[in-house]
Amino acid sequence: MSIFTYALIFFVVLFLFSGIFVVKQQSAAIVERFGRFLSIRQSGLHFRIPVVDRISGRLSLRILQLDVIVETKTKDDVFVKLKVSVQYKVVAENVYDAFYKLDYPQDQITSYVFDVVRAVVPKMKLDDVFEKKDEIAIAVKSELNDAMINYGYDIIKTLVTDIDPDKEVKTAMNRINAAERQKVAAQYEGDAARILIVEKAKAEAESKRLQGQGIADQRREIARGLEESVDVLNNVGINSQEASALIVVTQHYDTLQSIGEETNSNLILLPNSPQAGSDMLNNMVASFSASNQIGEAMKAENQRKKEGEDPKV
Repeated sequence: MSIFTYALIFFVVLFLFSGIFVVKQQSAAIVERFGRFLSIRQSGLHFRIPVVDRISGRLSLRILQLDVIVETKTKDDVFVKLKVSVQYKVVAENVYDAFYKLDYPQDQITSYVFDVVRAVVPKMKLDDVFEKKDEIAIAVKSELNDAMINYGYDIIKTLVTDIDPDKEVKTAMNRINAAERQKVAAQYEGDAARILIVEKAKAEAESKRLQGQGIADQRREIARGLEESVDVLNNVGINSQEASALIVVTQHYDTLQSIGEETNSNLILLPNSPQAGSDMLNNMVASFSASNQIGEAMKAENQRKKEGEDPKV
């Protein structure tokens, strides 16, 4: 074989090898022949006729994410920026539509997000925007699905990931939140103080109740002891009146004995009769009168003694 033959074989093999291509996982390749659509190749090893066929483009079948920042105004005239995250992907069965019908899908999605957000948010107040951000996301997803499905794209999920009001409004909101927290803290402190007072009053009431119960129990035991003492004296022939008098006298002397055992006691015992105070006052007046009389008598006696001694001098 001549050199020309070898060269021809080499170029044919090289030509055929140039037609081999690989499509990666989760992607698709669009093959055209002489500028016209031929086929869609999924992941794997493929062959195309060099020069005749060409790969006009590749599309990823993975889930993609696009973040769109929209600035708009709320119903209460507050400028706010919303960050909307859109997750989307090319439908594997509609790769042809995704490639040939729509050239820049990101721009299309951004336009629809702007349109929906600026139609929904101006109908809400700022507080409602924070509370109903999920409703805004659902509205965006619904509008995008209806529009993008015709281009071979499926909207997986939309999220309102950030709401950023105007700087002055944000400062005012922070002041309001701080004041509200202080109000709640003061309320909790007041409730705690009120609970403390109530619990203290309950504890004092319980203490007094227990103290009264203890005194009542003590008196009950004393009464039971007196009753038992009277019964014992009755058993030996002493009637109830005599027994009561005997018990009172016994307690009186027991009390005197206990007072005598206390070295620092300054207790004064008074009679327990109704006329005790009057009798004590009369006795004190009589004592003072007697003391005065004795004093006058002693002065007169001293005077007489002095007069009897003067002539002798």
